[in-house]
Amino acid sequence: MTVLYVVAGLIVLAVLAAALYLEAAGKEDIRVDDREPLTVESCGENRLVLSKKLRFYNEGKQCATIMDAICRPQLPYEQYDGIAVRGKAEREGEPREDDYFEAVLIQKKGDAHGEDTLNLFAKLELTPRKGMDLKTALSHMVDLPLDFIWMETGRTPWHYRKVRLVIPAEELARLADVQLVQD
Repeated sequence: MTVLYVVAGLIVLAVLAAALYLEAAGKEDIRVDDREPLTVESCGENRLVLSKKLRFYNEGKQCATIMDAICRPQLPYEQYDGIAVRGKAEREGEPREDDYFEAVLIQKKGDAHGEDTLNLFAKLELTPRKGMDLKTALSHMVDLPLDFIWMETGRTPWHYRKVRLVIPAEELARLADVQLVQD
């Protein structure tokens, strides 16, 4: 019977040692800085392309993986149907013609072997609808909410996270050099 107690004690001791080691090793801790201003990439007669830089950084003790990122505009036609908005997520220095997002690592904080920051862009393409030109459509624009959604993993099982951004109609009008009409 004492052998059984010794084996059970060793198992409990091994589990406690593993739990203490994993706690000391830490986890990834992704943070997002969304304070960069919205910028105009291109503005034509029937198309406005905007981008907002989001700086992701890892404050944790372990490497993290961003497996997918999506920029999802939240402008239903019931709210305003004069503009069609298309969003996409893009990695800095890695432009793509499709909407595919290639997985990328964010190293642990202070890692000498790689970057512990990553710049992603929320890109928006605004095009007028209903036969309007861009300036007319933007003059009646409403605030533009969007969700920037990403899938991350590390020592923590994969999960989705998001930041909610709201671009005021006044800022859109200023960037497009349009005067808002009070409806």
